[in-house]
Amino acid sequence: MAKYTPVIGMEVHVELKTKSKMFCDSKNGLGLEREPNVNICPVCTGQPGTLPVPNSQAIEFVQLAGLALGCTLRLDSKFDRKNYFYPDLPKGYQISQYDQPLCEGGVLEIGVPATTPPQPSPEYRGGGRRIGITRIHLEEDTGKLIHPKGVNYTLVDFNRAGVPLMELVTEPDIETGEEARLFCQKLQQICRYLEISDADMEKGMMRCEANISLYKEGEDKLSGTKVEVKNINSFKFVEKAIAFEIERQTELLDKGKEIVQETRGWDANRGETVSQRKKESAHDYRYFPEPDIPPLRFDENYVENLRKKLPELPDAKTARFEKEYNLPADDVTVLTAQKDLAQYFENVTSELLEKIESGEVKAEKEKAIKLAVNYIITELRKHLSEHGHGMSDIKITPENYAEFIGTVADGKINSTAAQTVLAEMYKTGGDPSQIIAEKNLAQLDGGDEMEAMVDKVLAANESSVADFKAGKENALKFLMGQVMSATQGRANPMAVNELLRKKLSGNTDVRSASGGKESGGKANPKSAMDMIKEKLSQ
Repeated sequence: MAKYTPVIGMEVHVELKTKSKMFCDSKNGLGLEREPNVNICPVCTGQPGTLPVPNSQAIEFVQLAGLALGCTLRLDSKFDRKNYFYPDLPKGYQISQYDQPLCEGGVLEIGVPATTPPQPSPEYRGGGRRIGITRIHLEEDTGKLIHPKGVNYTLVDFNRAGVPLMELVTEPDIETGEEARLFCQKLQQICRYLEISDADMEKGMMRCEANISLYKEGEDKLSGTKVEVKNINSFKFVEKAIAFEIERQTELLDKGKEIVQETRGWDANRGETVSQRKKESAHDYRYFPEPDIPPLRFDENYVENLRKKLPELPDAKTARFEKEYNLPADDVTVLTAQKDLAQYFENVTSELLEKIESGEVKAEKEKAIKLAVNYIITELRKHLSEHGHGMSDIKITPENYAEFIGTVADGKINSTAAQTVLAEMYKTGGDPSQIIAEKNLAQLDGGDEMEAMVDKVLAANESSVADFKAGKENALKFLMGQVMSATQGRANPMAVNELLRKKLSGNTDVRSASGGKESGGKANPKSAMDMIKEKLSQ
C-alpha cells in the first residue's frame, strides 16, 4: 500500500458564451478578438461612476449547470467584491460570489479509470466514481497582459475583462491525476450539451486549477498541506501536473521536509510545477457584499421552469442509445461524446428507418443502423479530422446520408465505391444516387457487361484457366482479381465467383448444367453435375 494518499480538489473556471459581458452590454468575444480593446466600455474597464448590471443569461447558464450536476439552487444569492490588485483587473477588485453562491452541493460521476482499485467503497456507485461538488458561482473574468519580446513594458488588453466566468469547486474526492482529467473532460462535455460554453481549453475558455495534499494512513484526510497548481490549459497537463506534484510532495515528506502552502504553476516545457507565490486565504481578499448590485431572489416556480429547459444529458443519452439502438458501449461513447454528432446520428437513423419502412431500402434494420454507425464513426469523422471541420461544417444532409447508407446496405455499391461516394458527398453535399451514376460506380451483380468482362479475362489468361481445370483453386482467385480490376472494383465478388465457376465448367447457366432449356437438353446431366461438385469440393 502507498505510504501517502493524495487528496485532490479541483477549481474549474468556464467562460460562458453569452451575447454580452457580465455587467455591461459590451459584446462578449471571450477575449478571442484579433484586435485589442475593441469590445470594451466604461463599465468593464472600471471607469469611475459606472454601475454594473448583472447579465440574466449568465445567471441562468450557471443555474442550468447546477441542475445538470444535481446541485441545490439557492433562492437567495448575492454578489461580493473580491479585493486584490493586478494590472489586468481594471477596478482593483473582482465582482464574484462568496458565501451565497448560485449553486451548492451536487455530484459528477466519472467512469472508473484503469488505476482505480476494485475494492468496494462508499464513493463508488454503478461502475463510476462520484466526485462531490461544493459550489458553483459566477464572477467576471480579468483582462490579459501582453509581454512583447525585446521590450521592457507590458500591454493590457481589456477585451476579456468582464466576460462571464463560471467557477466550480469540487470536494476533495479525487485521488489521481487520471481521475482529475476524467472529471474535467466530463464537465466540458456537460457544458457543451447545455450549450453554455464551448469550454475549449486551448482557447482559454476552460481553465483548471488543482489543490493537492498528501496524508498518511491513520491520519485525518485533510491533515496535509495544500498546494495549488493554477491555470492548467489542457487535459493532458492536468494529469501530468498532478502526478508531478504528488511525486514532488512525496519526496519532500520522505526526506522529513515540510510542504509549503503556496501557489505553483505548470511549466509544460520542463514538465514540472514551479513556485509562483504564497497561497492566499479567503480573508486576504477582504470579501464584502457588492453594494451596487441588490441581492438576487428566486422562487421554486422559477427553478422548475429552469429545470424544464435541461436537455438530455450525456449519461442519459448514452443509456438510451445502448438500449434503443442495441449498440456496443464503445460505439455509443464515441457517438455521444459530442451533442451535435449524436443528433446527426439520430437524424440519419430516423431517415433510414423511414426508407426501410417504405421499402426503399431492403436491408434489415439492425444491419442498416450498424452500418450507419460504422460509417459515421470511421469515415465521416476521418473527413472531419482531415479538413479540420466541426459538425456544423458538414454539407451532407441526414436524408442524403441515410440514402447513402441504404445504398451500401443493399449492396448497390461496394465498400471501395462507397468511400469514393462519401468523399464526394462530403466535398459537395451532393446526392449519392447522382454521384454513383456520374462516376459509374454501381455494383455489377451480373448482366451483359460483367459477362463480357469475364469472357475477356478468361480469353487473356488461358494458362490460369488450365490451372483451375487441373485442380489449382488459387487460379480462380487470380482470375477473380483480374475481373475486379477490369471492372474497377464495381463487380460483386460473389457474382464474379459464381460466373467464373460456371464459365470454367463449360456452362453459362446453372440450368444448362442439368440439361435444362438453355442447353437444349444436349448437356450430359450426370457428367456436368459431377464436374461442378468436384470443383466446388476442392
